[in-house]
Amino acid sequence: MGSLRAILRNPEDLYPLLKLKLASRNAEKQIPSEPHWGFCYSMLQKVSRSFAFVIQQLDTDLRDAVCIFYLVLRALDTVEDDTSIKTEIKVPILMAFHQHIYDREWHFACGTKEYKVLMDEFHHVSTAFLELGRGYQEAIEDITMRMGAGMAKFICKEVETVDDYDEYCHYVAGLVGLGLSKLFHASGKEHLASDAISNSMGLFLQKTNIIRDYLEDINEIPKSRMFWPRQIWSKYVNKLEDLKHEENSVKAVQCLNDMVTNALIHIEDCLKYMSDLRDPAIFRFCAIPQIMAIGTLALCYNNIEVFRGVVKMRRGLTAKIIDRTKTMSDVYGAFYDFSRMLKYKIDDSDPNARKTKDSLEAVLKICRDSGTLNQRKSYIIQSKPQINATVIVIFFIILAILLAYLSASRPSNI
Repeated sequence: MGSLRAILRNPEDLYPLLKLKLASRNAEKQIPSEPHWGFCYSMLQKVSRSFAFVIQQLDTDLRDAVCIFYLVLRALDTVEDDTSIKTEIKVPILMAFHQHIYDREWHFACGTKEYKVLMDEFHHVSTAFLELGRGYQEAIEDITMRMGAGMAKFICKEVETVDDYDEYCHYVAGLVGLGLSKLFHASGKEHLASDAISNSMGLFLQKTNIIRDYLEDINEIPKSRMFWPRQIWSKYVNKLEDLKHEENSVKAVQCLNDMVTNALIHIEDCLKYMSDLRDPAIFRFCAIPQIMAIGTLALCYNNIEVFRGVVKMRRGLTAKIIDRTKTMSDVYGAFYDFSRMLKYKIDDSDPNARKTKDSLEAVLKICRDSGTLNQRKSYIIQSKPQINATVIVIFFIILAILLAYLSASRPSNI
């Protein structure tokens, strides 16, 4: 019912949603028949549907490498995330994970739901990994080794300073950026990007996730997971968990805004990285998550709901971003729109208001200087939607056609 209400409020979302649904359906039909590859691509759909859709558009050899890279790191992250695993068991697994990917028999019981299935049947991932080209294998092994060691370090270390925060984000996400750059280069489709801007691509996404997921992480059972740096949150409260208490709402929002402002420093590098890409499929693969990140930060900024529940983009806006992101002008337009949206939410009384505005002005200037803003459609600026009976009728007609199509195209043995 919530999805229907969102579509009726934003009827322009309907077409992109339908396109995404059909494209996802077609992607599911392309899952390879070999058991190990079938498992890997099916699992990719389960752990990240939108990510899986973008991966499917890459050329075959690179697509397979990125798929396995993602699943290996997702499995590594599942070990790190499982707070029920004792430290003396978890640390050796993280340190040796880069060796386990060569073992067709290795698996480890942890995680929940689809992540538990991934870990229980990890031998499928190892089998697929061993079929990749040597250049891809070496890149994946190197990043997995470095990431596992970094995760192990922070199992026994708190995120105290902003430098600690950057170091942690480097291990769990910046290295992903470095690894992807190596895979793109190994494919012969891209020049090798510098470590610095590759790292920023990962840090921007990871910091956005850490900001958005505050409540989920702090409420983790049996033990809270804390990634916000003490150097930031201690300016506002005595304990990180105090941010979720209603009596601390003003301080909580100020702390949140401080965290968002910290994440904005990576945008210039991200725009530089994307502007240097040559392959259209690789470009979309990189650009869509980055636009999602700036959009999520715009929603989270100055928003107390981050400490009350889940703040995320509506599905229709996500579909619109996936549908419209094709060129660098689309990226500049999206960053321009969401940066303006965030800027309008700044309260001059916020302790970091000036710093936040300065960061956003730098982003807006880059976007304006690109000279491409008049070539794009806005993601978020729209006239007030007019909901009437005609719109509702059209919606249900299209929905009926879609359901009929999906029913007719469903394999008979299901």
